Amino acid sequence: MEELEKMKKSLIDEIERRIEDKIIENTNAQLIIKLINSAESINEAIMIGELGTTYKRTGLHFDKRFEKLTNTIKYLKKNEELSFKDNNTDIKHKLIIGDNYDALLNLLITHRNKIDVIYIDPPYSKDKMGGFAEMNYENSLTRDNLLSMLYPRLLLAKELLNKENGVIFCSIDDRNQAYVKCLFDEIFGEIGFLFAAPRITKKGGKSTTTIQKNHDYVLAYAMPGNEIIFSLDELDDSSYNLEDEYVEERGKYKLNQCLDYDSLSYSKSLDYPIEIEGNIIYPGGDYDKYKARQAGDYKKSDWAWRWGKDKFKFGLENNFVVVKNGKNGKPRIYTKTYLNCSIEKNDNGEFYIKYNDKAGKYYTTLSFMENDCSNDFGKKELDKIFKNSNDLFKNPKPVNLISKLIKMSCTKKDAIILDFFAGSGTTAQAVLELNREDKGKRQFILCTNNEVTSMNPNGIAYDVTSKRLKRIMTGKCYDGNENFDWIRNNEPYGDGLNVYEIETVANFESTIGKTPFDVIDETSYELPKFSNIKDKIEWICSNFEITERNIESDNEWKNRMEEK
Repeated sequence: MEELEKMKKSLIDEIERRIEDKIIENTNAQLIIKLINSAESINEAIMIGELGTTYKRTGLHFDKRFEKLTNTIKYLKKNEELSFKDNNTDIKHKLIIGDNYDALLNLLITHRNKIDVIYIDPPYSKDKMGGFAEMNYENSLTRDNLLSMLYPRLLLAKELLNKENGVIFCSIDDRNQAYVKCLFDEIFGEIGFLFAAPRITKKGGKSTTTIQKNHDYVLAYAMPGNEIIFSLDELDDSSYNLEDEYVEERGKYKLNQCLDYDSLSYSKSLDYPIEIEGNIIYPGGDYDKYKARQAGDYKKSDWAWRWGKDKFKFGLENNFVVVKNGKNGKPRIYTKTYLNCSIEKNDNGEFYIKYNDKAGKYYTTLSFMENDCSNDFGKKELDKIFKNSNDLFKNPKPVNLISKLIKMSCTKKDAIILDFFAGSGTTAQAVLELNREDKGKRQFILCTNNEVTSMNPNGIAYDVTSKRLKRIMTGKCYDGNENFDWIRNNEPYGDGLNVYEIETVANFESTIGKTPFDVIDETSYELPKFSNIKDKIEWICSNFEITERNIESDNEWKNRMEEK
């Protein structure tokens, strides 16, 4: 089985790394490797590999709850009623309904190392998991169960990520952030850590006798050993209101910074006189204080220039400098901040003008603290699509949060974005909005279970996720209803959607019309129809759990093959 062998190799590579890092003893590791090689399914291999993570250098330990082993094959079956197409485009997105562990296993067949960005917002408690926690673990979603649930899914996610520049983001609350970060460190390596940034959840809140909690966190990891270069955040250019002779190439500029300052650590090399326009100017504008500083009488933070002599010379020669009289009538030096360029230094220490294709500002760990990244904002967005959104889905993430994460980490306009805790489908809307902004061809893949609640009698996937996608992509719901606020102010995004459900078939089934070779449709895996049954059998045996050894002993199937 091709996918099983790939997973075994990945797990063994990780065990061998732990030997080198002296996290696990060689004799113990060799036993685990032997067991991994004997595993008959990906699920078995992952559980055995997980034994090798019991003792960790970081000290992270949790009582493991493994996924249940069965003799059934989980496969994708297209839901024709929920799927729809757009004749104006060839972009087809995916929604997979069912346990995301099974969905990820199926995605390995088609998307190994092809996913560019993953965003997940896993549940943090039994209440948010609904019946899922009881079904899988038969008790509440304790922290052990949260980590046990995430561990194999993150292993599969790692196999799906683009090896060169894949990035995964995870929203997590403050109670679990430290533990989940340790888990990510174990799977993606501490070298893969990018940031842990706070994200505003709401501006206000109920009164409390302790402290109001108004944020959670976004964890970010890259594939181990890869350097991710973030793009620039969008810039408010309203303050760039001045022009000069360079406006065509440099854009407008603003004068908001004097060249001298006294708020940072004093440096004697930055404390020098500047002769300009017939004036000799000193940092702070006082010659006597300049002489005192030069003699050693200076504070820890004292007057100096922001630029050294060489950079000032380059800035002056290239018109980045303006002299204006201050309030006391004395001249002061200001620097121009242009919209589309800046002064940079190359590897040889030479200054040059760097032009930006698009003006922006650097992201920081506070970039997600604006209100448009809050759950309150996400609720307002969902209210425009569903009249009773708060009853249908609690605490939806806002589109802007996920849009920022995608834009900052991936410049590809044909990127594939995966969310395997898709919930209401915010990630899909973020991808569609980005495509509209820059005419991109990004594709989203959503995976969600179909948790049934009192307000979602058909399940969240049917009552919320699929309906949201149908409305924003086509402008109407499945029943033709157009009575929702969003469509009054927005044009439908378009594109097609293929909806799949996780179905099961016994790997020993031999009844005509019900065998894995009858019910599994290769077109659900982006393949054309096989021209003969032998090719289909070979493909299924190579990609689905422990099928091959059963078919080899099935005389009835051998006879059917010979007949065809």
